[in-house]
Parts: sequence; structure tokens; C-alpha cells
Amino acid sequence: MKRRDFLQGTGITGLVLFFSADQGFAQERDRPDRPNARPGYPSDFNAYLCIAPDGRVTCLVGKVELGQGSMTALAMLLAEELDVALEQVDMVMGDTDLCPWDMGTFGSLSIWQFGPVLRGAGAEARAVLVQMASERLKIPVEQLVVVKGIVSRKGDTSMHVSYGELVAGKKIERHLEKVAPKPVSAFKLVGRDTARKDAREKVTGKAMYAADMKLPGLLHARVLRAPVHGAALESVDTSAAEAMAGVKVVRDKELVALLHARPDGAAEALSKVKAKWKNPVSDLDHNNIFEHLPKTAPKARSLAAMGDLAAGEKAAAQVVEATYTNAYVAHAPIETHAALAAWEGDKVTVWASTQAPFMVKSQVAEALGLATQQVRIITPYVGGGFGGKSGGPQAVTAARLARLAGAPVLVQWDREEEFFHDTFRPAAVIKLRSGATREGKITAWNCNVVGAGDREAVTFYAVPNQRTLSAGSWQGGNPKDMHPFAVGPWRAPSANSNNFAHESHVDSLAAKLGMDPVAFRLLNLEEPRMLRVLTEAAKRFGWVAKPAPSGRGVGVACGHYRGTYVAAMAEVAVDRASGQVQVKRITLVQDMGVVVNPDGARQQAEGSLIMGLGYALTEEIPFKGGDVLAKNFDTYEIPRFSWVPKLDITLIDNPQVPAQGGGEPPIIIVGALLANAIHDATGARLTHLPMNPVSVKAALKAKG
Repeated sequence: MKRRDFLQGTGITGLVLFFSADQGFAQERDRPDRPNARPGYPSDFNAYLCIAPDGRVTCLVGKVELGQGSMTALAMLLAEELDVALEQVDMVMGDTDLCPWDMGTFGSLSIWQFGPVLRGAGAEARAVLVQMASERLKIPVEQLVVVKGIVSRKGDTSMHVSYGELVAGKKIERHLEKVAPKPVSAFKLVGRDTARKDAREKVTGKAMYAADMKLPGLLHARVLRAPVHGAALESVDTSAAEAMAGVKVVRDKELVALLHARPDGAAEALSKVKAKWKNPVSDLDHNNIFEHLPKTAPKARSLAAMGDLAAGEKAAAQVVEATYTNAYVAHAPIETHAALAAWEGDKVTVWASTQAPFMVKSQVAEALGLATQQVRIITPYVGGGFGGKSGGPQAVTAARLARLAGAPVLVQWDREEEFFHDTFRPAAVIKLRSGATREGKITAWNCNVVGAGDREAVTFYAVPNQRTLSAGSWQGGNPKDMHPFAVGPWRAPSANSNNFAHESHVDSLAAKLGMDPVAFRLLNLEEPRMLRVLTEAAKRFGWVAKPAPSGRGVGVACGHYRGTYVAAMAEVAVDRASGQVQVKRITLVQDMGVVVNPDGARQQAEGSLIMGLGYALTEEIPFKGGDVLAKNFDTYEIPRFSWVPKLDITLIDNPQVPAQGGGEPPIIIVGALLANAIHDATGARLTHLPMNPVSVKAALKAKG
């Protein structure tokens, strides 16, 4: 679709107010000589919104909707600042030709980082429009009020003018400086439960994803893949596939693809290709990886150094030392990677399932030797990402194939490709040694992290003598022989691994002292927000103080991530014969500052907790050498509906703190939360994730 066609279809052509003919919608773009440049958010509010003659507002953002609810929350922020009804706001997301630059939709950035930018744009636009209305109506600005995009005199609606009438197809370049967004006390929409804007399309099946896009002459692609990571192609015979009717074979350097008008035709052609590979030799697997990682990790970084560890241990009545590990974990989104590419002249448009359309734009441009202006990425709905769709390898492949084939090409990974080519959450080894006085004050904390990364690696407890080292990360900088395949960010990267170790270890220390784990935490916390969520969680859960193990099967864990504080308590039942763990209920209390859409925030928290059950209890990538042994959901078990416990979510009212991250904080505590509850039920301490039935039975046997 061309830009002019899009504008006509959405009614945006009525607004000349915010965009010059030369600039269009993309106020700032990647420089063609710097394909990976980050231009930053435009300062001109016109980049984020436009108003049609009928008063409808189009909000343009580089963020994407991948199930987290940003389509609704961001629309709420703009509607609040403009004083228009939420129903008046239409969202255009993740289109690099229409939307301003954005880093990507990950890390809970949409609200706590981008939200203030969008609010500022809306506030300035409203001020400009009210000033224009003042001149039109000849009424002082301070006597005007705006309701649903209509400006009128306070107490007298007979004199009014709408935003759409003010625009009137004329170009306006007026700006105002230092326009403050609304105070929280003036919010009318933000803070109220609001139905999702994408709900109806998704429940009725009308929602369109990248693989749903269709164009005339479309060809489906199947790509020849290596059997294991690191394999080299020695020879390939495509003659049998070439003999098939309707099959087009494309070979370009390392890329070998089979194209057909039907996806099953392309798959059948691929099955007839004969390839010979040279596989690397490796004895590395999911069992010995934890001995391998510390040997190959880069030099450790110092993240915290305070006090005297030796003195801290000397002052301690009890010292606990333990090693915590976690397996590689897949993102396992229900929607696999997909991209449809089509060329028009020297410009390529790619519809891609990605969390970072501008990043993918740069990747496509660089891979194909194009200026970034020659690449347009459009992101429809994305069926889950969790950090695994931050890049766009499928988009690069689709663009290459479409240019070589002279036709639109759709690349959609099958489930086996989705697992094989994932950028897994890295396996990690975290060693902890800590001590506390007889009264329960932690005096020493020595933490060494290998593989997980730096986020939340430093304890949030008040410990006078502490040291934290970190070596290796999902962010890169790892030696090439450290991991057998690619690793990358996985929902709340680093934090879920580090929190599992920290909160498990704190529980172990409390148990060693014979103290209640909640009382022990309260004694060592100073942050008021953390103290508040923990106290409230204990109240809502009905926590009764007892040292663990008490046989009740209850556990507690706290966490901090992206400016949000969480505390949770859980009750579990452990079947000693089978090793199965049933999570019966979870109470979560979360302080995320201002809550934009409480209903959406609760949905996010529930989703985080349920997803967390997977990495805590079953999810791991078995592998041998470069071969990923998990091929589908029959060998990689994610949470099921039957697992879902009773969930009690409480959002703390804290208007003094700006809106913080909400999509990730609850997930970081699930591993330790369940480990602590299992320990309370059985006396067995599990220090490896996942805590599957085999490992639970082994821990019970070792405990005797």
C-alpha cells in the first residue's frame, strides 16, 4: 500500500496541520550512511498525532501490539492529554514510513519510557489547539474547556469549535514551549479499567498477523536449513525439486530456498532437496553445560563492592553457600516468525512479525545494500514476542527472495524452525555465599553470576558488606565457544535468573536461622515501596509466621524490576510419588506507580505469573552439540490451562510515582516463589530451574 492510499483510507489527508509535504509522517529517519543509527524521539509533537476534519485522532507510534495492551494504554495517554474520547483515537503502530522512530517494544519501555514522550506531545498539541480556539471564538484561553475534542466557554457550550474545525485543511506550524502534561489529580480516563481496543478483532478472528497478508502473485518460501548449529553445507542437489511444476528454486550464496504458490508445494519441494553437511564435533549437552560456562565465560565485571566481606562473615552466626543454575529456555511464541516482502521499483515493503520494526528496517537495508529510505517495515499484530522477535532474520530472507524471484514472497517459520533458530534465554550459573547474625541481620553477601547478565544481579536487601561479579550476558560480548547457539533477551532478561538465586538464598538463610521468611525479609529491607508490597501481600494472603519447612507448602518472594516493586506468596501441593507440583494459589501485590489501565495491568501480571510457571516447572531446551532436541510443544512443555492457580492481583495506589514497567516484573519472582513453597512443603531445596518432576523426586530422595 502506498502512503497516499493509506492516508486516503484513514482520513488523515484532512490534516495539513501537522505535516509538511516534504516531511510526511516520518519526521526523523535513520541516516542511510549509518544504518544502525538511533535518531531518538522527534521533539515535534506532530510526529505522533494528527486530527481529521471529523475530529478523529490518529496516534502514530513506533511501538507494536504483541498482546501486552499497548494499543489501548498509549491511546489512553494521548486521549487524556488531548481531552478527546478514547473512541476517537485510532492507532497506527510499527509502520516505519508513517510512525516516528522507536527503539522497539521490549523491556517494558512502552509506558515508563515512551509514555512521557507521548503525553508531552498530546499536552502541547492541546495547548496549541486551545490557543487557536481562543482566537477563533475571541474568548480568553483561561475561560475555555475541552470535552471530547470540542472547545467551548466554561459553562456555556453555545460558543464552541471542534479540533477538526480548527484544522480545516490548513497547515499550522505553531508550537509552544514548556507545556506541562496534566497532573495525576486531573486524570479523567487514565487510571480507570478500560476495555482493550484490539479485543473484538482478536476474539472474532479478524485480527491480521504477518502471515495473514496476501498479495497477487504471492510465493511461499521454504528454506534449506542446517541440521545442527555450526554445520557447513558441502553440496546440494535441487534437480528433483526443479522438476516439479510451479516450483522456483532460488540460490544466493548460502541461501537455498524453494518457492511455490502454495505452502505445501514449497514444503514438498524442500523435501526433495538432497544436501550434504559437515557437522561440528562437540560433546557439550544440557547436562554438562554448567561446568562449561564458568570455564569459557569472559572476565567478570564488578557490579557492587561495599564493606568488608571477611568482617561480615565473621560477624555472622550462620553462613550459607549454594550454587543456582537454570537451563536454556525458548521464547515459544504461538505465532512463529513470519514476513511478507514485496518490491515496488527500488523500494521494498516488508510486513513482519517483529518487536522492533526500525531495527529490522536497518537490518534489511544493510543486508541488501540499500539506503534506509528504500525499506519500509509494517508490523501488524504480533502473536507474542517476549524478546525473541527483537530482530528480523525472516524479514531479511523474505526481502532477498522477493528481489531474486521478482514476486512477493512470504517466509513463515514452521515450529521446528522457531525452536531451532530461537535466541534462547542463556543457561546460567550463580554462586552465592552469605551470612547473618543470630538476630537475622544479613552481614555478608557474595554473589558471582555467570551467563545470566547484570540486571537485578545486585541485591536489594540492606547488606553492609557485599560484592557482586557478573561474567557473560544475553546482551552479547560472550566468547564464541561459550554457548552452542545464539542467546538473547527473554522476558525480564537477567532478572528472572538472578531473582531465583537471590530469593531462594534469602529463604535458605532464614531457614538456617529458624526464622519466618517474611519476618526475615522485613528485617533486612529498607525501601519503603518494597516494604509496603510485602506487608500488603502477607495481609491479603493470610500469612501465618512460621519457620520453613512448616509442611504447609507456602512460599514468598520479592522483586524489583523497571521501577516496579512486587511481592508474592504462593501455596503449592507436592506429589511425592510423581514429583508433580500443583500451584494452588498465588497472591501478588505490585507497586508500579501510576497505573494507566488497571485492567490491562492485572492482565499483564496474570500473564507473567502463568508464563513464569513454565520456566519454573518444565521449560528447558535439551541439546546435544549443536542439535536442539526440542522440536515442538510435545517435547517442550509450556503452561496449560489446567495449571492455572487461583490468582489474586493487587495494584498499589501510588500516584506520587510516574508510571513504571508492568509487562515483566511479576515473572521474575516465580522461580524462587515456587522453590520456596516446595521447600516449605517438603524440606527439599531445589537450586536448578526447571523444577520438573524428575528433579523434584531427586531432591526428595536426597533429602530422605
